[in-house]
Amino acid sequence: MKFLFLFRSWRQGLPRLKMKFILPVIATLSYSASVRAFTASPGFSVITNFPSRIPNTRRFAETEEKSGVFSDEVQQEAREVLEKVGWARPMEGEGEMTSEDPFVQQINAGIQRDFGVDLDDLLNPAKVVNLERDLYNLRAQLAEATGMEDLEVGGLTTAECDGGGGGEEAQAIRDKITKKETDLAIERRAVFRDWLKNVFVGQAVISLGISYVMATNPGSLFGGFDWFYSYNMDISIQVLGYWFWWLFIIPSLRSRRPKGPEKKALDIAFLGTPLISILAPVATKDTGLIWLANFVVTSGAYGYAFLLDSDDDDGDDSKQPGWLKFIYKSLDFGSGRERGARK
Repeated sequence: MKFLFLFRSWRQGLPRLKMKFILPVIATLSYSASVRAFTASPGFSVITNFPSRIPNTRRFAETEEKSGVFSDEVQQEAREVLEKVGWARPMEGEGEMTSEDPFVQQINAGIQRDFGVDLDDLLNPAKVVNLERDLYNLRAQLAEATGMEDLEVGGLTTAECDGGGGGEEAQAIRDKITKKETDLAIERRAVFRDWLKNVFVGQAVISLGISYVMATNPGSLFGGFDWFYSYNMDISIQVLGYWFWWLFIIPSLRSRRPKGPEKKALDIAFLGTPLISILAPVATKDTGLIWLANFVVTSGAYGYAFLLDSDDDDGDDSKQPGWLKFIYKSLDFGSGRERGARK
């Protein structure tokens, strides 16, 4: 039964995370289409008949009493499970927050004072902002529950917002605050170190070399395995080789959270390489040549961003069309540049 609530939470959070979860589906379908473009053999097939009906859990949940698995306690537990795997629920009230918001600037100043780094240098800056927002709201509730209704809790500690007493309601709020403060202390210390960025660079370099061999001569890597010849895997591996640009190489470089021209270059490459991988097989069946085409697109994106468009840093994007802003904003999900990290 708890799965039903997790499914409901997933459906409610889908609009905010749609790009993050749709991209793997697009990758799978695009890769399958590329393989079929290279061979007409009946041995290659793609499963497309997914289940057409999904249980209407929302209607089922609404018919149940708010007890058991639908009680506040169980729902809170499920939300905490989602947060632990990175599905932090969006902040309520005023919508998205940017680095120019005074609330975020105050958080950034506190992290600079305590640890000497900026907010966007943390592993999960968006979660830090969410936790700080939750604590602000909880402290306001605690102040009201303990007879300090007119207190402005901004910049105050929990002890300064606690007037004492308040019964079970106030104690429940104190318990929530304690847990949030523990989580926040851990997240504020989790700095995105340079060695981790180097790991992503190394991952990209290794993927670069392996993908080239896969696209040009897969037998040198997998020829020693019987399944390579038994199942005619050469075409599939060659296609996967040039798809490595979009699946592994560029995402590894983007995981470093680059700024300015490099970020724009990787955004362009992330949009351009799948187009090449999908359309190029129409013109050529040479997988090595398609791999080189992806290399040229990525190199050209870097050249354009650094040489021709280097003045457009992470600043004013008011001249960009709305659809392009939406695409760039969607690409930022999961790369550390979500709400609260940067505008």
